[in-house]
Amino acid sequence: METTWFDAVAHDDVPQDDVIGLAVGGRDIALYGVNGDVYATDNLCTHGHARLCDGFLEGHEIECPLHQGKFDVRSGQPTCAPVTEALRSYPVKIEDGRVWVALD
Repeated sequence: METTWFDAVAHDDVPQDDVIGLAVGGRDIALYGVNGDVYATDNLCTHGHARLCDGFLEGHEIECPLHQGKFDVRSGQPTCAPVTEALRSYPVKIEDGRVWVALD
């Protein structure tokens, strides 16, 4: 399956130590700014029907605003109950001041 890179947003528009939600390639994606890096996952929690962009980012963990489950934004892996199913995470690259997200 071929990977397609989508121009998501200006790098300067990704807040540091915070999360934003946006539509990329027809998907609801969360972008996280952590220590100068940018990470991307699906924006919908795998446990409850809540958007992670409304959650609380602390370091590399995003806390779901609905039931306080947590995920590692680098891998999408759950780090705290009640979350058990991983989020889908996506490769990110920064080119010419833009954030690109790979979707297959």
